[in-house]
Amino acid sequence: MLETLIELDALRARVAGWKREGLRVALVPTMGNLHAGHFSLVELARARADRVVASIFVNPTQFGPGEDFERYPRTPDADAAGLDAAGCDAVWMPSVDTMYPFGIDGTVRLVVPGVTAVLEGAHRPGHFDGVATVVARLFNQVQPDLAVFGRKDYQQLAVIRYLVRELAFPLEVVAAPILREADGLAMSSRNQYLSAAERPRAAAIHAALQAMRMAFEAGDGVEAVERMAAARLAGEGFDVDYAVLQRADLSGPARRGEPWVALVAARLGGTRLIDNLESGS
Repeated sequence: MLETLIELDALRARVAGWKREGLRVALVPTMGNLHAGHFSLVELARARADRVVASIFVNPTQFGPGEDFERYPRTPDADAAGLDAAGCDAVWMPSVDTMYPFGIDGTVRLVVPGVTAVLEGAHRPGHFDGVATVVARLFNQVQPDLAVFGRKDYQQLAVIRYLVRELAFPLEVVAAPILREADGLAMSSRNQYLSAAERPRAAAIHAALQAMRMAFEAGDGVEAVERMAAARLAGEGFDVDYAVLQRADLSGPARRGEPWVALVAARLGGTRLIDNLESGS
């Protein structure tokens, strides 16, 4: 049965007890409002570890001015039921005061250089500082042997891998496949913001990513592929932040013969969606 933990001492005692038994512990960090994509992360963690802790914390330091922190959906009862069914052992639900004991203004913040300067980092200044700050705290609180993150947040995954290597966290980062709806839309808590009319159109992002792959593999140049994708999405009513082909490490434009990734971020109405498609996937 799922155990809910809200005090740090209780969390640490539970994890320490498992480790004294020689058990391998996995962490699945989330912001709650869980869906099948999140539960697939728990199931992957369950396959890789003996005990699974999922965290639920809507992190204020990764939301910028005017973003949806206040209206971000919070569904703790449904989340707990889903986690229990997915095989999670404990859910860590800290308060803001527990996570940031000196308040937001008194927070020690982490900055990951390089990879955070482009794409999401350029469009959402400070976002990845907040992600790195809260993830490092979760790693310290739970002290997992492995942590599972979804590939949908491709740049976030790169930031976390950098963080783990740079700060020598003794854990394995496991990347989970993107889980999609039947029409290709990547599962996301923000999908529920879409209106009934917008929801079918949202699948155009995945279609655009597939078109980018086909065009690039057919020999079209990177800039031509990016222009095509942006125009295609604009024609579907999206306000496009970016539609790009990058090297897998996000160090610059894609090059043939090397791993690459196509990434899109675009708004449909009031909802901002992101997705990606990796070469070879």
